[in-house]
Amino acid sequence: MTTQRVFTTAIAIGLLPLLGACGRDDAAVQDETTTPPAIEAPAAMAARVTDVELGRSIDAQGRIADDADTDSFSPADTIYMSVNTEGSAAGSRLTARWTFEDGQIVDETSQTLSATGPAVTEFHISHPDGFPVGTYRVEILLDGQTVETEEFEVR
Repeated sequence: MTTQRVFTTAIAIGLLPLLGACGRDDAAVQDETTTPPAIEAPAAMAARVTDVELGRSIDAQGRIADDADTDSFSPADTIYMSVNTEGSAAGSRLTARWTFEDGQIVDETSQTLSATGPAVTEFHISHPDGFPVGTYRVEILLDGQTVETEEFEVR
């Protein structure tokens, strides 16, 4: 082999790794070798109702008082409902739709939630002349979708 041929072969062998990188974006080569893969942040958990309680009174946090939890009321009672939510609720709309036996709407109230974690929302109804005796139902809607229902009686 001639000296010139040995020299040419040596240069060609030395350039082979560089030829493999031809046509590749330098930034892509650098990203593959020096930048660790991105870690995606967990998606925020959507708002959801975790518990609903009915009772005759609430505490300072809007929860049904321990001794007031019931599903049976007298006509003159104020009927309270405590709705626990969790998740990213900011901007979500929570609605309480109270109905009488035949589906007649007694009251419907909505509140916009602002919490981004556990929260308690209080609803209540009362009637100055007293509620008619019978079976009632309260439907809880979150952003227009029914998520919970509770039945109760007025005796």
